Amino acid sequence: MIKKLLNDMGEILQTASADAEKFDEKGNASAGRRIRMAMQNLKKKAQAVRIAVTEAKKG
Repeated sequence: MIKKLLNDMGEILQTASADAEKFDEKGNASAGRRIRMAMQNLKKKAQAVRIAVTEAKKG
């Protein structure tokens, strides 16, 4: 579970990195929106990892 969440986070970062290049170099506003969405998804995944680790420590 935790490993899958971390892999998902890596995929999100790779995609966001490509969009960041488009946003920085070309000023593509849509890429900026995709980056913001990706960061929100990353935040949710990170919280899920924190919860999973805490639950694993408890039991």
